Amino acid sequence: MKRKLILAALSLTLLLGRPVVVPSKTSAQDASTDAGKRKVRTRVVPEYPPLAKQMNVTGKVKIEATVAADGRVVGTKVVGGSPLLVNAALDAVKKWHFEPGSKDTTEIVEFTFN
Repeated sequence: MKRKLILAALSLTLLLGRPVVVPSKTSAQDASTDAGKRKVRTRVVPEYPPLAKQMNVTGKVKIEATVAADGRVVGTKVVGGSPLLVNAALDAVKKWHFEPGSKDTTEIVEFTFN
């Protein structure tokens, strides 16, 4: 698919005689490494809930964490994920510590359960 887009853009460039900008696709992992994001000092891995494991529930949980200037997580909000996995992810991210910063920030944290 990416090759088709590049070929189409190249064809348009040749036909129109001017460059065409093709936006690059970014993933959630790329977004978490943007400049300006705070680095994690202490990371806690969530425990896989026994019921979710028994039911073979897998997937990703995305959490929006509010980080205080001193690096502590002071608030969380679930952005997405299975209800069976969310509590484990919330418990883990509340124990994280980030690098200190000049002000409070909002960080997106994604956990993968498999």
